[in-house]
Amino acid sequence: MKLRKLYTYYTITFVVFTLTVGILEWAGVLGRNGIGYAFMTLSVAVYAIIGIINRTSDPAEYYVAGRNVPSIYNGMATGSDWMSAASFISMAGILFVQGYNGLAYIMGWTGGYVLLALLLGPYLRKFGQYTIPDFLGSRFYGNGPRVVGIIAAILVSLTYLVAQLTGVGIIVSRFIHVDYNLGVFLGLAGVLVCSFLGGMKAVTWTQVAQYIILISAYLIPVVTLSVKLFAFPLPEFTYGYLLQRISVMENQINGQTVQTDIPADKLNPKIDAAKEAESRDIWKKRAEATAADLKDPAAALAAKKTALEAKVALLSSPEKIEAAKADLAAKLKGLEGAEAAVVQASLNELASPTSIAAAKEATEKALKGLPATPEAAKEAWEGKLKTEKGQSAPVKNYLALPIDSKTPGTDMLNFLGLIFCLMVGTAGLPHILTRYYTTPSVKQARSSVAWSLFFIFLLYFTAPAYAAFSRYTVLSTLVGSSIDSLPTWVTSWKIVGLFDVVDVNKDGIVQFADFVIKSSDFVVLATPEIAGLPFTITGLVMAGGLAAALSTADGLLLTIANALSHDLYYQIINPQASVKARIAISKTLLLVAAAIAAYLATFRSALIAETVAWAFSFAASSFFPILVLGVWWKRTTKEGAMAGLVVGLTIAIFYTLGNRFYGVDWLGVKSVASGVFGVPANFLVTIVVSMLTKAPAAEIQHLVESVRYPKGAFQGVDPSKAH
Repeated sequence: MKLRKLYTYYTITFVVFTLTVGILEWAGVLGRNGIGYAFMTLSVAVYAIIGIINRTSDPAEYYVAGRNVPSIYNGMATGSDWMSAASFISMAGILFVQGYNGLAYIMGWTGGYVLLALLLGPYLRKFGQYTIPDFLGSRFYGNGPRVVGIIAAILVSLTYLVAQLTGVGIIVSRFIHVDYNLGVFLGLAGVLVCSFLGGMKAVTWTQVAQYIILISAYLIPVVTLSVKLFAFPLPEFTYGYLLQRISVMENQINGQTVQTDIPADKLNPKIDAAKEAESRDIWKKRAEATAADLKDPAAALAAKKTALEAKVALLSSPEKIEAAKADLAAKLKGLEGAEAAVVQASLNELASPTSIAAAKEATEKALKGLPATPEAAKEAWEGKLKTEKGQSAPVKNYLALPIDSKTPGTDMLNFLGLIFCLMVGTAGLPHILTRYYTTPSVKQARSSVAWSLFFIFLLYFTAPAYAAFSRYTVLSTLVGSSIDSLPTWVTSWKIVGLFDVVDVNKDGIVQFADFVIKSSDFVVLATPEIAGLPFTITGLVMAGGLAAALSTADGLLLTIANALSHDLYYQIINPQASVKARIAISKTLLLVAAAIAAYLATFRSALIAETVAWAFSFAASSFFPILVLGVWWKRTTKEGAMAGLVVGLTIAIFYTLGNRFYGVDWLGVKSVASGVFGVPANFLVTIVVSMLTKAPAAEIQHLVESVRYPKGAFQGVDPSKAH
């Protein structure tokens, strides 16, 4: 009852704060920067206060929150822990870009909780330890399995943590206008105020508060849009109408004949199929030119440098400028369409002293921005070529099934493979599995899984609607608008580097082909601005995204620190270590892990959801098989588990890095689905090696049988006596 009152008051206070900010914005008292700072400051301050109140040095509270978290609150905390920056920021963005293909993330992540509830969650709680390596050490009677479990837990959690800090960097850099790298480290401070002070106890109660913010922030914008367009507050039931409109507008963009009874004012009369085709053709020519450059990057780089230097020299000479103007004017007479627009744009650069100065500045900037070496040029141009090819292709239908006519079956294989990896990866994530150690009983652990699924469902059920409303808004309002009168949100988000608007045919009008999506991570954060909603709602979304990223980062940092301090230092190196020393070491390692993850996040090597998918494949390939076999097959041996984990994880890491960065390709499977190779390998190796080695001792087999039953106390086994 006390907890219910506390979080009720907290929710009311948050609502009042949001309404107050909205009123101040409406009155003109609070600007955009002020709103961004207000939401960010309040969010971090609240989390810090909760962390300070719940600081502890008791090991049971630090590692498993005292095992007294009621199931509904553990469900909220797990939902917050689970719904990371990938769920909040990236999932709707992936659906925005990929359409039907993006549903793999929703089906995989929600389906994984079914596996977790049926196969692992309650049984790990019955075991009753602190960490997953604890389970491996006792179930597989030795420190060898514990050590490989520690290594796997760190790799999985660190990969996942990098994605969260990437999300933090994007949010902070956009809303308080600082450099992305600085945003990562500022956000890191928000993570540490909770996990550093109170361990799992502080993190749990902070995550409950963070869930309230993130789910409110996710639902309010899309509910507002649903009311605005349909006068109905349930977007999950109205976005189906938008899918029809989206399909019609996509067909119009592609120049296809469309017969529809949808009223014209619900579509976009400014869509110009001819202009869209013209823009795509220019992108195609750019792609051909870039492909030619890639045949000999060194020669192409030298030629570009020479051309830019010559242009700077031209723009510095009045005589050369006059001669160039005459040449361009003569050339213009024989051209029309897009080619004429390009020449006219060059002529406009030379029209006045102001335009000449601007052109010279831009050319000098381009010269400085050239890659330093042919190798760097090759890497940059490969990314450029990918963008140009994507922009030159017709718009893929939003509802198209994952079928690729060029390589039949490949897209469907990746679709199903990604679902598989996300499902089994969910059931193998150390920071999620540890949450079921925090409940008072096995019954509460089962109930906690159900509550977790409900709280996660609220967001995942809404994500497709969020993506549809956002895509419809872009198609119906941005396409056909004037380049010179683009809304302020375009400029703001271009600076962050997530997308760009490039007027390739120089007609001054935005075509859909001009809309360059560099990262789909902008969709959720930018949708309120795209739809013209008050900036207060954008600030609310920022607070929600920050809550999602920070809550997951807290849990991941604890997993890494505890794997090193509890599982490695206390269980293996120094079992006589005092409680004070163990927690001090945990806090020190937490800081080190946080700094390493923040440094890696500054590279921004992949999308948030892509990085998270890698973590899931690693978790699936390492933990899932040996945990399932450890609970459900008592013949599983120490040697089998160690061999299976090492082989499965090694294969997943090798294929992920090889496919993403070095061109390794097995059956056309993408790096995000590397677990389709790692998981079967782990199962196979574990089973074969277990059959070839001595069966576990009777005490261990009794342990396995006792863990499967929900009632009764588990007495544990001394590993030294179980050989």
